[in-house]
This record gives sequence, structure tokens and C-alpha cells, in this order.
Amino acid sequence: MDGTRERITTNIRKGVLEFCVLALLSRRDMYGLELADSLVARGLTASEGSLYPLLARMRQAGSVETRWLTPEQGHARRYYAITDQGRAQLRVFAAVWRDIQPHVDELMTEET
Repeated sequence: MDGTRERITTNIRKGVLEFCVLALLSRRDMYGLELADSLVARGLTASEGSLYPLLARMRQAGSVETRWLTPEQGHARRYYAITDQGRAQLRVFAAVWRDIQPHVDELMTEET
């Protein structure tokens, strides 16, 4: 059973991480480290290193867009924003999640 929990956690995180990013961006635009910190605090990713390749793929797929902003103090930051396509994907994910969650919960209650 060594590593089983870590493997399962990793697989579930990989499956939902993109949609968790979209959910955060549906609230407001965020820069990369800000997104990473929010996801790490929720236990949804282990580090920011795994987030940036995902953000690049999401940008190429059209679910997020970016812009550079330079604050009065500090360095320029790339901000990520959800696109209309990303919002549509998030709505579909939320519907699917709501559909399957009760069934998974029910099965887990029966099995534990």
C-alpha cells in the first residue's frame, strides 16, 4: 500500500486542476504565483512548477488569455484571465461534477 494514497491524490488532482484554475479565474484575473499559492493552500497542487505548463496549454487551447501588467513598484507580471471558451468548459465541468459526485460519495460510503 506504500504510495497508494499519493498516487490516487496525484491522479485526482491532475484530473481537476484545470477546472480549479478556471474556477479561480472566473472570480478575477490572477498572476501565476497568486494562482499557485491559492491552489497549494487548498491542497490542489503540490507546487507552482506543475502549474505553469498547464497554464501554457490552457492558453494555447483558448481557455485562458494573458496580459502583462507592471505595478507602480515591482516587476511586470503576467495575468491570466478566463475566456468565454473557458467559461463554457467550466460550466460543463461543474454540471458533470454535480452529476457524478453523489454517486461517487454513495459508493465510498458503502465501501468504507
